[in-house]
Amino acid sequence: MKDSVIKQKEILGHPAGLYVLFFVEMWERFSYYGMRAILTLFLAAPVLLGDPQSGYGWSNAETLSFYGTYTMFVYLTSIPGGWIADKFIGQKKAVMLGGLLLCAGHGILAIDAQWAFFTGLVLIVIGVGFLKPNISTMVGGLYKQGDDRRDRGFYIFYIGINLGAFLGALIVGAVAAKWGWHYGFGLAGIGMALGQLVYMFGLKYLEGVGDFLGKSDSPDKELMKKPLTAVEKDRMLVMFLSFLIIIVFWGAFEQAGGLMSLYTQQKTDRLLSFSLPFIGNEVPAAVFQSINAFFIIVLGTAVGAFWYKWGRSGKESSSLFKMAIGVIIMAFGFFFMSKASMEVVMDGDQIVEKSAMIWLVLAYLFHTIGELCASPVALSFITKLAPVKYASFMMGAYFAATGLGNKVAGFVGELSEGAGEFQVFTGIAIFCTLFGLLILAILKPLKRLTHGAEDIAGTKNEEAEGFEIADN
Repeated sequence: MKDSVIKQKEILGHPAGLYVLFFVEMWERFSYYGMRAILTLFLAAPVLLGDPQSGYGWSNAETLSFYGTYTMFVYLTSIPGGWIADKFIGQKKAVMLGGLLLCAGHGILAIDAQWAFFTGLVLIVIGVGFLKPNISTMVGGLYKQGDDRRDRGFYIFYIGINLGAFLGALIVGAVAAKWGWHYGFGLAGIGMALGQLVYMFGLKYLEGVGDFLGKSDSPDKELMKKPLTAVEKDRMLVMFLSFLIIIVFWGAFEQAGGLMSLYTQQKTDRLLSFSLPFIGNEVPAAVFQSINAFFIIVLGTAVGAFWYKWGRSGKESSSLFKMAIGVIIMAFGFFFMSKASMEVVMDGDQIVEKSAMIWLVLAYLFHTIGELCASPVALSFITKLAPVKYASFMMGAYFAATGLGNKVAGFVGELSEGAGEFQVFTGIAIFCTLFGLLILAILKPLKRLTHGAEDIAGTKNEEAEGFEIADN
């Protein structure tokens, strides 16, 4: 690892650069999740010419299909984004380029025209592809090999992600409900611009992190030429196997932005007995997208501390174990959605009685705890196992798996048109529970393939320092 990384200024026990990346990602997620909170609602809203609440009037099936495809591409572009960073420009410049594209994309969405809508989405897809895998790789690059602060650093970073998601869904959702969809899209663009400014002024705290190694005189350059060792090949294999867990997890979890969002709008009783500022006594459906992020902010540190103490006590605490537990806990949240769907009373195509909001809140609570067990450690897991020459590519592959999970989410959501919400929600709960138990059953052989990559510095099986991504 470069000395500039080891000796950089620390704040609250972590490199100062972590907090720069924290706020950049916070504002980027404010813009993305703010836009996502109203995307499906906008597409499914009826066509009302001249009305700021006019949408495109798509059916639920069309909306969910588009949502799944769009969010899939958002994450699939992480592969070329990571590859370009590894081969040509480095993570630091890739994040800069991605941020500029995102500013343009979110800004264009504020224009009330179809060409602007689809152009903005394309720019966001490309921008996320450059920014998302590379900023996460840079977080890993702040810590040297074996530094047990890395997982906690990713939890802090993850709270930044969800602070942005919470504020984005809450504020953008409320603005869109009161003043119109494109005011909401425009506000998301302002958030992205703030994130870009934070990054530009915070680069001085990221010296030696995310630089392009291919054409430098750094001794790390020689690492880029070496073929993969047998240990590295095993680690690559287990990473690809872990992507299956990611696809299953996000295929279920991302019902939040698709099926659950439309369910909230159409079949949840959102009336309150009192009036709220700006929005009155009916909670906008998009605001419910902030519940998950709120729970992460409240519970994130506690869950991270629990796993830290759990691992220090000598109990099983590998990333794969946490990911499997996360899938199971998340699965149980869908049983609450099953209960909610049982409360809905239909008379033909008319909804006579809607379900209570409490079931949505409980579902999001379990989804959040599951996410906190699985997602932050999955990011950290990739930075521990990825060979330096494929650092950003493997992070891109992780987000590509997330993208495939989003497409699966859209496909499963479409099934509700024919099968019904109760069958879909219950099926997801049962399948994910069984899948998580299967991962626990084969945990030992999977762990052997990591060759001790998750061991704390100074313990057994510590590998040669040159092959960890944190040595960037």
